[in-house]
Amino acid sequence: MNKPVKPFNQTDKYQINDRIRAEEVRVVMEDGEQVGIKPLTEAIKLAEDANLDLVEVAPNASPPVCRVIDYGKFKYELQKKESLAKKNRTENSLKEVKLRYCTDTGDLNTKLRQARKFLESGSKVKFSIRFRGRERAFMKLGRDKLDHIVERLSDVASQDGNSNYNGHQLSIILEPS
Repeated sequence: MNKPVKPFNQTDKYQINDRIRAEEVRVVMEDGEQVGIKPLTEAIKLAEDANLDLVEVAPNASPPVCRVIDYGKFKYELQKKESLAKKNRTENSLKEVKLRYCTDTGDLNTKLRQARKFLESGSKVKFSIRFRGRERAFMKLGRDKLDHIVERLSDVASQDGNSNYNGHQLSIILEPS
């Protein structure tokens, strides 16, 4: 019983059946049993007898390794693995919380609560204090406020480097501990 030849997709990473270019291949059956090194025509005949595909899984090996498997199922499993890996990957982002040197305790507590949520979800948090005009005379108050923030969040975060002074802005970055 001949299986219809599947259309060739340029994005496919694996060569199957008649698309394999090697003359001899190492054949591994679906259950993991190693058949050994066979000529390509004999390996394709083995796959056809099992009503499966011959898939080249290691083309750079000498001789190339081919598995006798259902190619559609094989691609589905690969796609499933990739989506699971993508799902489990954590993407650290940087959230910014802006303050003023004169931000009062109520507002500060609200911003700290929000920053705590960001840190617990795995994001880094950047605290920025902007000084305008004559407020630059109060840089010490801004540094004290940032030190207070680091102290209040020390149970869930650690400081990433020192505080930065950039023109008229003072900032620190906290990362989850």
